Amino acid sequence: MKFILLSGGSGKRLWPLSNDIRSKQFLKVLRDDQGNLESMVDRVWRQMGNSGITNSAYIATGQSQKEIMQSQVGELVPLIIEPERRDTFPAIALAAVYLYSVESIGLDETVVILPVDPYVEDAFFEKIKDLETVLEQSGSDLALMGVKPTFPSEKYGYIVPDVCRTGNEDALYTKVGSFHEKPSQAAAAELIKRSALWNCGIFAFKLDFIINLLIQKGVPLQYEELKKQYGKLEKISFDYEVVEKTKHISMMPYDGVWKDLGTWNTLTEEMSTSILGQGILTDDCQDTHIINELNIPVTVLDLSDVIVAASPDGILVASKSSTPKIKNIIESINQPPMYEEKLWGNFKVLDYATDADGQRTLIRKVSISENRFLSYQLHRNHDEVMTVISGTGEMIIDEKIMKLQPGDTIRIPRGTRHSVHAITKIEYVEVQQGTDLEDTFELSKDWHEMIKLSTQ
Repeated sequence: MKFILLSGGSGKRLWPLSNDIRSKQFLKVLRDDQGNLESMVDRVWRQMGNSGITNSAYIATGQSQKEIMQSQVGELVPLIIEPERRDTFPAIALAAVYLYSVESIGLDETVVILPVDPYVEDAFFEKIKDLETVLEQSGSDLALMGVKPTFPSEKYGYIVPDVCRTGNEDALYTKVGSFHEKPSQAAAAELIKRSALWNCGIFAFKLDFIINLLIQKGVPLQYEELKKQYGKLEKISFDYEVVEKTKHISMMPYDGVWKDLGTWNTLTEEMSTSILGQGILTDDCQDTHIINELNIPVTVLDLSDVIVAASPDGILVASKSSTPKIKNIIESINQPPMYEEKLWGNFKVLDYATDADGQRTLIRKVSISENRFLSYQLHRNHDEVMTVISGTGEMIIDEKIMKLQPGDTIRIPRGTRHSVHAITKIEYVEVQQGTDLEDTFELSKDWHEMIKLSTQ
């Protein structure tokens, strides 16, 4: 069996902590068994490891999220990189072609697609292993795993069996009759009486099923060629393009804890503390949470059932019941991500502006982790000035090495080749000025190669 963990998302439902780069699966707001903060992808990858399936697993993610993914789960985790975001069917098609043409996986191999953000117990991943048996015993083209509902939810889709499973509760699987997407509460209650399951986004199939489908659609079966043509694929979900058009589908029930932590309301239910970062809640606050990434305190007085979230991207104060609305409300906010996590560390945008002549100024605080370094790079259309705040390191400027310590200020005119290496964790404030602040040309990503080119 091969397992594909789908990790995408636009970062809108958990704004302002999430953005186009740091979507919800990367937010470190949960705690592991040792009490350390972890993200959803940290948690899921750890649980998959506990179940012994990470050796056969891949993560499909977008180019823009490659570095933050590697910084959280490790540089050795095999990634399948989408050139751009185009929904779940193109992502799964690209992953299948990668297995087929790059990994040379046999067409009879079972492939399981998993979402990156379920809040579940380890038993969930043990149960997933049974999907291969379901495919073989049922002869179905697709096998789904659904969760036994604990209440009639309007938030989830439902998988309905073609016959009622009454009297056969121990069956490994049943055939799928139909799907219902986010019904009313009354309709959901009726679906549960018909043994419907919550659709948790788990799909299993033999590789040849998807490869044959792609042949019919004229999709290239070579990975590099498909990446070149990726933008031509229709933006459509796997559910709409494949699942709802497939006749022979089986579903396997899972009777255990499962949550979609997709809103502030559900996410805060699983947080072990009501305050992350600098914050004060008075005793009269009930079921209120503060998540603060800013270096200023947030105080909440006598408010209940409220979320206060503050980050470089913005500040949210809302009743928890209203937070699902935020995805639509922030459509009018047009700014680049103000916080990004990189393989080498992170940065926070402190200020940016554009004058009447088109000159742009951006100020950001950069943090490089110990023994990490930036690529050897240059900028053709903007200048930089950096002032070291803390930590020690070394810098290469046009093949010359210099030491860095707190208080140092370095000017980097456009066209200057440069890189920074952190001996200890180093932080500095960087001011960029010019007509184009995105014009980074990377010359090398190998520090040892940079050193060989340099002179004292």
